[in-house]
Amino acid sequence: MHSHSPAHPRIHRIALLFNANKVYDRDIIVGIGDYLRSTRVTWELFLEDDFRCRLAGIEHFDGDGIIADFDDPDVADALRPCRLPIVAIGASYEDETAYPSQHPYVATDNAQLIALAYKHLIDAGLENFALYSVPVSPAHRWALERERAYLRLRQADQPNACAPDEIYRGLATSAMSWNQSSAQLIDWLRALPKPVGIIAVTDARARHLLQACLLADLAVPEQVAIIGIDNDPLARTLGRIPLSSVIQSTEEMGRTAAQLLHQMLGGVRLPGHRVLVPPVGVNALASSRHQPLSNAYVMRARHFIRQYACQGIKTEQVAAYVGISRSALEEHFRRDLGCTVHQAILSHKLDVAKEMLARRDASSSDVAVRSGFTSLQYMYTVFRRELDCTPREYQERMTLSVRA
Repeated sequence: MHSHSPAHPRIHRIALLFNANKVYDRDIIVGIGDYLRSTRVTWELFLEDDFRCRLAGIEHFDGDGIIADFDDPDVADALRPCRLPIVAIGASYEDETAYPSQHPYVATDNAQLIALAYKHLIDAGLENFALYSVPVSPAHRWALERERAYLRLRQADQPNACAPDEIYRGLATSAMSWNQSSAQLIDWLRALPKPVGIIAVTDARARHLLQACLLADLAVPEQVAIIGIDNDPLARTLGRIPLSSVIQSTEEMGRTAAQLLHQMLGGVRLPGHRVLVPPVGVNALASSRHQPLSNAYVMRARHFIRQYACQGIKTEQVAAYVGISRSALEEHFRRDLGCTVHQAILSHKLDVAKEMLARRDASSSDVAVRSGFTSLQYMYTVFRRELDCTPREYQERMTLSVRA
């Protein structure tokens, strides 16, 4: 027993049973940390570096409480005999009996996650929809909930519209099945009516879609608009086309769970207490910015520009990719978009530079190189002409708007 006094509150030993390799789990842990920093609570935290070891002997944990990921059935099973105060975190369920009755439970609202993604695709002007899920397994009960939420929305919209192949689960991610998985995913994508908006149940699945579209030469977002769930920075950095995603309130879930455990450590009993946490909103990026275009030449050209503009491509290379003369492509761009091919390339570079400056993760000279400008001076010239400010002034403006 730790000695404690009003000046030195008791230190509680708390286990956090999460997989810190996943952005969802990491952000929940961040929320728990936020709660600890904003209160006088003092917890000594057990968080296993290698998540595969986190359950070894957990039933013998000599501590005071546990916050755990109950989406993982192994965690729920391992904690069944445990008599310590436990706060469970996991997916929301339509079936009330799916929740643990003996513990308080903080849930991400699956129905709201899917509803936000679906509305975003509708707002983009799409009329065909699909869902890319994961294979059925005890660890993927949350994905089944997202499938059911999607089906409810589709049937409410158009009772007879949902085709049987609108939901595709694919294969589990593994080195052995990767080529087969990609080939089957491409077959499914090619068979869907176009243009189509696809909701992926995670950002990892959304990234698979982006890669498959690239291999299949399907233009994103003109033919296939994609939105994931998690807002994972890693998924955004691994593709040429920035990925739209629904932002979960994971940090709020962590703060809520920490507050509930704090109350339980003070003697409050909360069996069966549930808190449903809605998502924050949508981070809308290029993968879902669908603009209805009937011109196949312009659609293919924009697909190529989005992937390679920052590598210094010229109008001739875009025309060669599309398969028509430069003058013919320019005519299509003027008629459909009211700009030249060069202006479209420059506009994409400018968007990339603006995004990098807003994130403040690189110097101006790095931004110039990575967004495809031939020099820092040229980037300054374009910013002055198009935005009436320097890159640094733009960065300061963005910083002030975030603070406001």
